[in-house]
Amino acid sequence: MLHIGVQTSDFTVQQEYDALCDANTEDGAIVFFVGRVRDLNEGEAVKQLSLEHYPGMTEKALTQVVEQARERWPLHRVRVIHRVGDLLPADQIVFVGVSSPHRQAAFDGAAFIMDYLKTQAPFWKKERSDQGERWLDARDSDRASQERWQSDSESHS
Repeated sequence: MLHIGVQTSDFTVQQEYDALCDANTEDGAIVFFVGRVRDLNEGEAVKQLSLEHYPGMTEKALTQVVEQARERWPLHRVRVIHRVGDLLPADQIVFVGVSSPHRQAAFDGAAFIMDYLKTQAPFWKKERSDQGERWLDARDSDRASQERWQSDSESHS
């Protein structure tokens, strides 16, 4: 089961968790991550974060990332929700949840999906602070996290 949502509305973590668990007796591991808007970034107070995307293209890219994860790990259920629009500090941005028969596969699968979301998903983020507006790019630490999956894949080939 796969659910991908790109939406302006908020999500409820309990509902997403329930969707991963309902009538699911084959999976012993549920792992999820929730990302939120920080109030401080690179020393500046964040007033608002605006996220833009191209409908259709974004969902396709997210589906491809999930398919890559499923090729590497036995992920039976996957739920990815990414919000767009104007968000305030402490607002939820992203939910990535997976189920798997095995704990490590669930942890790795969720981390893989999240790392790719941070570096390759077609979202454009503009941050507003007292100093003005600026477009954000993936951080070096996000790229390093994503690159570990590439080197891990090469070492298993």
